[in-house]
Amino acid sequence: MFEHIPRWLGKALSPFRAGADKLAIVRPELAGEGVIHLASPAFANGARLPDRFTADGEGSSPPLFWTSVPEGTARLVLIVEDPDAPTPQPVVHAIVWGLPIDGDLKQGEIAPDGEGNPEGEDVGRNSRFVEGWLPPDPPNGHGEHSYAFQLFALSEGEDPGENPGRGAILRAMEGRVIAAGLLTGTYSRGEQAPIGPVGAGAAA
Repeated sequence: MFEHIPRWLGKALSPFRAGADKLAIVRPELAGEGVIHLASPAFANGARLPDRFTADGEGSSPPLFWTSVPEGTARLVLIVEDPDAPTPQPVVHAIVWGLPIDGDLKQGEIAPDGEGNPEGEDVGRNSRFVEGWLPPDPPNGHGEHSYAFQLFALSEGEDPGENPGRGAILRAMEGRVIAAGLLTGTYSRGEQAPIGPVGAGAAA
């Protein structure tokens, strides 16, 4: 989304960020008591995303896996947001509604799926208003961006409809979150950073 912003402008915009306080996982109406372990075999929690998952590589979605999903979970929902984008709200990189309770996501699986599948899984719309994974592409010179992979366990309730966007998802989740997990990857343009050990996740 920001690939055409020149470095001088990206640097000038570096103080302007949506803010981590606007992430879905910190909203009071989405608070849950349980903790889900969310991790990736491709990057560690807090480590730099490999280029292949960004706009500077092939742009495929990263693999993810989760454990410790509590009993009583009816739906799992993944929301990936960038709170460091120079926008009023975090940029949404992916939404997936109805993930399997016992399962994972392989590399590249966050992809357009039309009306979803019969099991209830549905890939929603990102900040470009299209289904699928929006590869990270922070402005050159803007500094490091954090990408929050947020997984929510929900109790029974209404589905958000086909091809949901952030607003529809958040409304459908209100008062239903029983547990959540958080995994954060980072990325920046024009700055090299080491890739840490893989497989480490973080609890919400």
